[in-house]
Amino acid sequence: MPIPILPPVTFPVVAGNINVNETPDGALMEEVQQGRLASLATLFEKHHRPLFHFFHRLNGNQALSEDLVQEVFFRMLKYRGTFQPERPFTAWMYQIARNAQTDSLRKRKFEVALGDEDIEHRDADRPDEKLSQRQEAGLLRKALQRLPEEKREVLVLSRFQNLKYEEIASILGCEVGTVKVRVYRAVRALAQEYRQLAGEKA
Repeated sequence: MPIPILPPVTFPVVAGNINVNETPDGALMEEVQQGRLASLATLFEKHHRPLFHFFHRLNGNQALSEDLVQEVFFRMLKYRGTFQPERPFTAWMYQIARNAQTDSLRKRKFEVALGDEDIEHRDADRPDEKLSQRQEAGLLRKALQRLPEEKREVLVLSRFQNLKYEEIASILGCEVGTVKVRVYRAVRALAQEYRQLAGEKA
């Protein structure tokens, strides 16, 4: 069975007259399981941006994040038989994404980058009154990168990807109550790191 060529993350799929929100994700994935691989391109169109932001907030590297998005969709195709319709599609997708991120870190063994160079470049031509907001955003990104992997991950899933606690519990393989505790502790740790960075900068 040929593997469909997915478009680069920076150049979204042109959906044409197809409304990518009409068909539920689970149904689309079932179509992929049945050999209708065009449905994978529809899923790519719907989810490649959230996945990119997920990876970028974890590793701070744009090129690596784009590669990981591609890797997720290749794995979705390769392991399409493991998708279970009764389980939320996003939980299955982010489980694949977590595995891709972990495998990438093991292979490269590098220190994650801090900040976001692209954002800094885009902000360079903004008015001076935005400087304080940019500095605060930069401190927040750095504080997030200083957290341990497990705290950073649960924060990204809950606060940035806006997943429900039930979905995160399915992804992490734990109880909803455990997720709530982890999120609470991660938020406290993030606030502590932020205050420390702000104090160092003052």
